[in-house]
Amino acid sequence: MTSDSRIAPLTLPDTRARRIVEQLLAGSGVTLNGNQPWDLRVYHPDFFSRVLHQGTLGLGEAYMDGWWECDRIDEMACRLLLHGLGERAHTPTERLMYRLQSGFFNLQSKARAYIVGEAHYDLGNDLFERMLDPTMCYSCGYWKEAKTLHEAQRAKLELACRKLELRPGMRVLDIGCGWGSFAEHAARHHGVEVTGITISREQAALARKRCAGLPVEIRLQDYRELEGHFERIVSIGMFEHVGHRNYPTYFATVERLLAEDGLFLLHTIGSNSSEITADPWINKYIFPNGVLPSAADIAATSEARLLMEDWQNFGADYDRTLMAWLANVDERWHEIAANYNERTRRMFRYYLSACAGGFRARHLQLWQVVFSRGRLGRYDAPR
Repeated sequence: MTSDSRIAPLTLPDTRARRIVEQLLAGSGVTLNGNQPWDLRVYHPDFFSRVLHQGTLGLGEAYMDGWWECDRIDEMACRLLLHGLGERAHTPTERLMYRLQSGFFNLQSKARAYIVGEAHYDLGNDLFERMLDPTMCYSCGYWKEAKTLHEAQRAKLELACRKLELRPGMRVLDIGCGWGSFAEHAARHHGVEVTGITISREQAALARKRCAGLPVEIRLQDYRELEGHFERIVSIGMFEHVGHRNYPTYFATVERLLAEDGLFLLHTIGSNSSEITADPWINKYIFPNGVLPSAADIAATSEARLLMEDWQNFGADYDRTLMAWLANVDERWHEIAANYNERTRRMFRYYLSACAGGFRARHLQLWQVVFSRGRLGRYDAPR
């Protein structure tokens, strides 16, 4: 079954679970088996009990299994979040278990650091090459003046370079370099020497290939193992994997590695709340052990180490970025369909669509924060 399927949906069962789901949806603008693009069409009689018992994990898995369909999951997710169903959609057991785990265990310890790389980023370069633009940026683009995904990603890379005030010959550290997008751009267009680290073998291999011939070194390494001295440090789309227990260590590491008059740019998704939570479906299928920082988390754990020079929020741009990735997946999936099953395709469609809805509803943010070690003089961040 595909996302544009027009197979007749199931006749809704007259059950208590169905009535409860309808009550939860009432007033959201989302209806069951409706005619709007954001309406939810049901194809399995156990859908309602599955969602009530398993929350967002059950909702996502049910979509992967073809139990329900929706033409615009992004719009559905946005409406449900604006209706206040975000936290209520997580079962009490899910919330309690994650908080207990996060409180008693360091889910992002050095011993566990490579789990997300193996589970998500190592899934296959062929998939990400088709989903992303030619820069291979797997983070929010900057759409202020951009009209295409490629323009938005190049604008984001250049914005980061300008905020860092790069000059030829500088030594730059890229924490969480991904497929080498920033390292390649900064070395090629600003003449700097870049050391990039990643926890994904697939990313490291492709990043080395893409940066061949440039003054770029790509390492498969955890940030806590770093040594050296750098005039500039950048971290784009990696802080989400650090974990709240490790924030002090992260900022201490940056302080130790950053030159006295250096600059550090942190680019991260942010949460509106300091409460430690994670969506169970995202945690299981996309980013294991991920935690989104709040503004308070970043401020409190950095203040003893670094001086905050600038803070910019362009979270609304992640909506457009995710929808562009979704369009690429839909348009080019046939090129890699033999390498992945239908459940994986639906997993990516659900992930990209639901996250776009989250940013559209302003439940998620995207921050670029610039820090120094207290250097003298005025700092004016470009926009």
